[in-house]
Amino acid sequence: MAENSIKRPLLQDGHPPDATQKKSPPPPRRFRRCRTAPSSDAMQDSPPTSENTRHHGRSAAEKPVSPKEMLGGTRPSFRLVGVLLITYLAAGTTTFYLAMDHMSGDRTGSRVLDALYFCVVTMTTVGYGDLVPASGAAKLLACAFAFAGVALVGTFLSKAADYLVEKQEAILFRALHLRDADRARTLRAMEANKVRYKLYTSAALLAASLAAGTAFLVEVEGMRPVDAFYCVCATVTTLGYGDRSFASVPGRAFAAAWITVSTVVVALFFLYAAELCTERRRRALARWVLTRRTTTTDLEAADVDGDSRVGAADFVLYKLKELGKISQEEIAEFLEEFDKLDADNSGTLSPNDLIVAQHVI
Repeated sequence: MAENSIKRPLLQDGHPPDATQKKSPPPPRRFRRCRTAPSSDAMQDSPPTSENTRHHGRSAAEKPVSPKEMLGGTRPSFRLVGVLLITYLAAGTTTFYLAMDHMSGDRTGSRVLDALYFCVVTMTTVGYGDLVPASGAAKLLACAFAFAGVALVGTFLSKAADYLVEKQEAILFRALHLRDADRARTLRAMEANKVRYKLYTSAALLAASLAAGTAFLVEVEGMRPVDAFYCVCATVTTLGYGDRSFASVPGRAFAAAWITVSTVVVALFFLYAAELCTERRRRALARWVLTRRTTTTDLEAADVDGDSRVGAADFVLYKLKELGKISQEEIAEFLEEFDKLDADNSGTLSPNDLIVAQHVI
């Protein structure tokens, strides 16, 4: 009687469970929604059924737009900028070729090469002064191409150089960690030292660029090593004193490509050096925030809803605010959006809440 009085749980089909059937493991622990942040359970719930999908006219397999896809349309693509750069160089070379009679200074035997050389020197802001506009019309053309070239070519070269640095960075890292068998640890180390590897790579490219320019000026232009190095440094830093420059036909052909690359490599080197200093300060701040002892004042500041309890999401958001990763205004905006989506006021989001909120909006 005692055994018969025990109620056995039934499955969905009405039959008792098999004694040999293994119990399913408990679901992983999830942090429920605190008043400072929405829960992640809503993203893990099952999508609406096909009946609800047909009723509301929405696809159950609809994927959210990633930040990379969303921000991709705000900036011109690498291919588009490349096409614009080629168009700019072609238009500039053609324009200055036609206006070469209104230019004064040292010329070579190639009218096209002089026009291309002047276009490159103008857009990279080197401005040697060995070839300058003489008439009013030529000066106005130079002003127009100077503004357009700095904006357009700077964008293209930044994308191209950054892509090159990323590739060289990966090669350098694989060489340094060739015997490291722990893949996860390797990836973490690569992410932690990403800026440093960029600085090393840009420094190597800068050294190679300086060496190539100096060797070319010594061998082709016939300069002394000191004068050649002086001209190279004045060029890559866009000083362009003008007392030393590329004068021969091979020299200006080399300068059209070398000046374009070297000036951007120098800019990237100083950019990554400044970024590395900023990264070190940020890591020092993060280390201080993570190691200092939590006090009662911290708990009061993290308790946004005033219920004298601080959940995991509250604590994480408080630490992010200390690191400067997020502001109180941004948290308030997120909570406002959450309240709009929480149609049943349950404190959690579900697909049904999203459907109801979309119809309300």
